[in-house]
Amino acid sequence: MEYRRLGKTGLKVSEISLGSWLTFGKSVDKETTRQTIHRAYELGVNFFDTANVYARGEAEIVVGEALASLPRESYVLATKVFWPMGDGPNDRGLSRKHVFEQAHASLKRLNVDYIDLYYCHRFDPETPVEETLRTIDDLIRQGKILYAGVSEWTAAQIQQALGTADKYLLDRIVVNQPVYNMLNRYIEKEVLPLCEANGIGQVVFSPLAQGVLTGKYRPGQAAPAGSRGDDSSLSTSMKNYLSEENLLKVEQLEKVAQEAGLTLVQLSLAWILRQPGVSSALVGATRPEQIERNVTASGITLSADVLAKIEQILG
Repeated sequence: MEYRRLGKTGLKVSEISLGSWLTFGKSVDKETTRQTIHRAYELGVNFFDTANVYARGEAEIVVGEALASLPRESYVLATKVFWPMGDGPNDRGLSRKHVFEQAHASLKRLNVDYIDLYYCHRFDPETPVEETLRTIDDLIRQGKILYAGVSEWTAAQIQQALGTADKYLLDRIVVNQPVYNMLNRYIEKEVLPLCEANGIGQVVFSPLAQGVLTGKYRPGQAAPAGSRGDDSSLSTSMKNYLSEENLLKVEQLEKVAQEAGLTLVQLSLAWILRQPGVSSALVGATRPEQIERNVTASGITLSADVLAKIEQILG
């Protein structure tokens, strides 16, 4: 496993990290969660990601239980705040009240003394950025969180946060967690350049386009039974990934991978890690074998010829 600095901080995280969206605390039982997290750790993964909203707190609980037997200083733990955690008017967003209460609730669910990385899970147009950043700065001063981050904020929103932090001498954002993969490259235009200029690392989610870049879905064929694409209530993003145009691209990408002596998964993850602004690719896993497959992408460098072929396919 190779490690990279998280932006310009001194913190080093594994190139492949393990998340818990749609898996731990929901579709994966506790024992399989423990096995998967421990196998990832054995393979050199030191970066584990969750969120308070994942299965309404259950993901944090099972991740905390799985990590409990590992030395706390040996891994980096991230969680998030923003989405509703109750039915009350203050049970959501980035107000001082909600951020403060959810940080303490996450610490309790995870059963740890501090959170390494705390994300604002989305931008909150109803709360002044200064209010949110000052609350997070206070939590950092108290030693309850170590670093601040955001997820899926636009370049303009990130710039606003940086300006506010500098104006009031608050701790700066050091990481952004956006979606990024071969089929969704929106961050390349504005977000990546802004973040690289300001020392903000990217920890990208859905690097395999929710499984589409594993090659399991084929154009003109029904989705495999039990797969995410087989769900009748598909999300908009999943429907977009499963378009005929994308599936034809995936077929071509698989040929490029084979010619390079790689799997499609290795090609897809190595393509993401080609970006110097990316600190880690955040993968999901429902069993240990999947993380074993994913970590093999760490350290792979794609040749200029392979990158050119990929770019031609992606257009």
